[in-house]
Amino acid sequence: MAEHRSMQRAALLDAARSLLSEGGTEALTFPALAERTGLARSSVYEYFRSRAAVVEELCEVDFPVWAADVSAAMERAETAEAKVEAYVRRQLELVGDRRHRAVVAISASELDAGAREKIRAAHGGLVAMIVEALGELGHAQPRLAAMLLQGVVDAAVRRIELGAAEEPVAIVDAAVSMALRGVRG
Repeated sequence: MAEHRSMQRAALLDAARSLLSEGGTEALTFPALAERTGLARSSVYEYFRSRAAVVEELCEVDFPVWAADVSAAMERAETAEAKVEAYVRRQLELVGDRRHRAVVAISASELDAGAREKIRAAHGGLVAMIVEALGELGHAQPRLAAMLLQGVVDAAVRRIELGAAEEPVAIVDAAVSMALRGVRG
């Protein structure tokens, strides 16, 4: 029984990812989740008390996976500069990934304080990874630089998501170039 419940929970989270990546947070409704999974709407409520609860669990499950992916790319880099490039490039390479699209939709949405706090904590972990590399590059205020760098990444993510005039690869290269020139202080 417990295994069946965890499979249903996983199916609900996967449906939530799809809905978020297709239509943003407005698309994430209990009727839509019920329809996608073939469960009764009342069953969806047995797993999650609210949309915010679905979002919180997605953050708990997906954000660490995504952050670990970025972290692994950085660890493979030899120099501080290469770490900065890996940090930017890997985040932008993950844009098409449903898990990432869901995380972006979540970050952009109006959430309750609990969900926002979880995202902030996970995001903080991602930013902490880059602070060290920026410090190694001799940046006087590595924490501030890290926050600004993440702003460049977020802007590039939005640009790619919008299907902007530029090719995604051009957006990635521009973001990397801006990061590398900018972090030299």
